[in-house]
Amino acid sequence: MKLFRSVAAVLTAAVLFCAGLPPAQESKAYDREVVYSAFPASVNGGEPIRGVDVSSIISIEEAGVVFHDEAGNEADLFRVLYDHDVNYIRVRVWNEPNDGGGHSYGGGNNDVNTACEIARRASAYGMKLLVDIQYSDFWADPAKQQRPKYWAEHDHDTLAGEIYKWTTWVLTAITEAGGDIGMVQVGNETNCHFCDETDMYQICDLFKSGDKAVRDFDSSILIAHHFANPSNVDNYYWYAKVLQECAVDYDVFATSYYPYWHGTTENLTTVLKTIGDTYGKYVMVAETAYPYTSDDGDTFGNVVSRDSAEAEFRYDISVDGQAQCLTDVFQAVADCGGKGIGVFYWEPAWLGVSGKSWQEQSDLWRSHGSGWATEYAAEYDPDVTQAGGSSYDNQALFSFDGCPLESLDVFTRILPKQEKPEIETTEPETEATQPAADLRTVEITDAVREIDREGRIKFGDGGEFRFAEDLRDADGRALSELRERDRVTIRFTYDTLTGEIIEIEYLTIEPVRGDLDADRACGVTDVILLQKWLLHAGELPDVQSADLNADGIVDVFDLAMLKHLLFV
Repeated sequence: MKLFRSVAAVLTAAVLFCAGLPPAQESKAYDREVVYSAFPASVNGGEPIRGVDVSSIISIEEAGVVFHDEAGNEADLFRVLYDHDVNYIRVRVWNEPNDGGGHSYGGGNNDVNTACEIARRASAYGMKLLVDIQYSDFWADPAKQQRPKYWAEHDHDTLAGEIYKWTTWVLTAITEAGGDIGMVQVGNETNCHFCDETDMYQICDLFKSGDKAVRDFDSSILIAHHFANPSNVDNYYWYAKVLQECAVDYDVFATSYYPYWHGTTENLTTVLKTIGDTYGKYVMVAETAYPYTSDDGDTFGNVVSRDSAEAEFRYDISVDGQAQCLTDVFQAVADCGGKGIGVFYWEPAWLGVSGKSWQEQSDLWRSHGSGWATEYAAEYDPDVTQAGGSSYDNQALFSFDGCPLESLDVFTRILPKQEKPEIETTEPETEATQPAADLRTVEITDAVREIDREGRIKFGDGGEFRFAEDLRDADGRALSELRERDRVTIRFTYDTLTGEIIEIEYLTIEPVRGDLDADRACGVTDVILLQKWLLHAGELPDVQSADLNADGIVDVFDLAMLKHLLFV
């Protein structure tokens, strides 16, 4: 995607409300269906991919963005997407999108932990995941494909090995978090450029390391390679030809298609169908978007609007035009026959907080990483000059105040559909119907994520309990003595209705991962110790604590995880 990098004038357009769009933006209820008549039964349970990329969601929610359902009630974004038949979520993954000192580069803070949280929430609504591994610390697109900081000095063979290990670790972490991975992108918009390599044959060798990691992890996961701008027809045919010549083992040839930059949908079909038929690959659109307004919702400006000189608008800039455009993109992929498998809309919910001034928005971008960049990214990306917001909010499928537009209904008209899982919404029981207690005994081995002196403890898996300060086990150990990041084994009885711990049978405090100096805490000293060891070898005080990702090897991945624990 192309990102807008200059700050625009303060928003002057009226805010849109769920009760109805202003007359100039009212939808005409464009409602054409698209049928994938020869859809492969082995892909996505036999129904086309109706996908969205919502990689920014965690950061914008933390900044204060709120979404609503069709009735105007506040709602979880994933619930709204589920109600509109979205069945696939795309999430970008960067290696280390921060300066190592507690400052995010922004752009959604899309490290592995963020991807895990998005995966967990998507899975709760039965949605599969496309993991877009970009092999960079920040945005990767045709203009730049910078390798991660810690890979900067690697030769080709070492880089290939790191790509394999990184891919494996990302997939392991997301799966353990509960994500249902259906597809993996090895690289993002890799137009003869990937990890600072510009020789397509060398790039294919690096691709093969990532692809092998996916196959070794789970052979049922689809592997995609992703390029941008199918209007460059000869380039696309050459990319596909070189992938074949190099025996790259992949399943899906994916493209970005932004209609105002990338030609007609007729050309899109021709290019994708030719590649799919010639090389026996599935084809899809991994990114697309179209504006429904030229107004700006977060004071940052838009990457395209009605007066953009380099953009060619074939549809009206309105909700109806947006719906027509998205429908035509789905149709273009469906017209590829049994090779076309679907479409992902790029960042349909990347909004600013409605009604804020530029200064207020800017503060949110800096503190939550919810805009395209913070100034801290300048150390890695020279294009960054200051913090910035979302230049795609006018292409969202939600109004500036988080209400679904009628163009979101396009996903409900992409056929065929399989029966989707029922997601129950349970109402809390009244006091009259609640039983007195429901006791359960469990044993947990996990890290303490958070603990306070008001009697609450949270574990790494998300479990949260309450406890009395004087509650102790048989050996006199109390939960109130624990520290954050302590790893414990504990067996206790609690009330499932209140989350209160009633009795502790035993509590064992295990070594803290990353605590190399054995002070029961991770600190700067531990980072220095591990950095010195990686640079000069020698003897580590505690190898087990240094192996943070538990892969049996102490390397730069462990250092990156230790820095993440401390500073992010």
